[in-house]
Amino acid sequence: MRVVIQRVSSASVDVESKTIGRIGLGLLILVGCENADTKEDIEWTAKKIVNLRIFDDEKGVMNKSVKDVDGSILVVSQFTLWASYKKGNRPSYLRAGSHEITIPLYEQFCTTLSHELGKKIETGQFGAEMQVSLVNDGPVTICMDSRQKE
Repeated sequence: MRVVIQRVSSASVDVESKTIGRIGLGLLILVGCENADTKEDIEWTAKKIVNLRIFDDEKGVMNKSVKDVDGSILVVSQFTLWASYKKGNRPSYLRAGSHEITIPLYEQFCTTLSHELGKKIETGQFGAEMQVSLVNDGPVTICMDSRQKE
């Protein structure tokens, strides 16, 4: 499982000119699943995300998590995180998971993330053409891969 985590002051996702998810202070998570992802990948990634200390404390030091600041989370599926660009100039997405496998993984990830955060999260629409807007705060952007835990 690959994710891009962006600390935001606001973010939203639109499908067919309609806003389907919107948050204020919090995290925008772009998530890409592959067929080999497991429940353990979901649990590790969700726990790591909600406990990342990337929000400023009273001294301006990144020492608080999204839970600590009572922030929100917006999750958007992004199969292009699995792009392979080593050969030629047209990316290959062979490692991106099939819909049959990744839709349940994505849904379980969102459920687990919501449970870890302790409140409802916002989401995009899996497989839809989406327009994502954000104000990256910092900027703070972190790339995470559940296969690189160490």
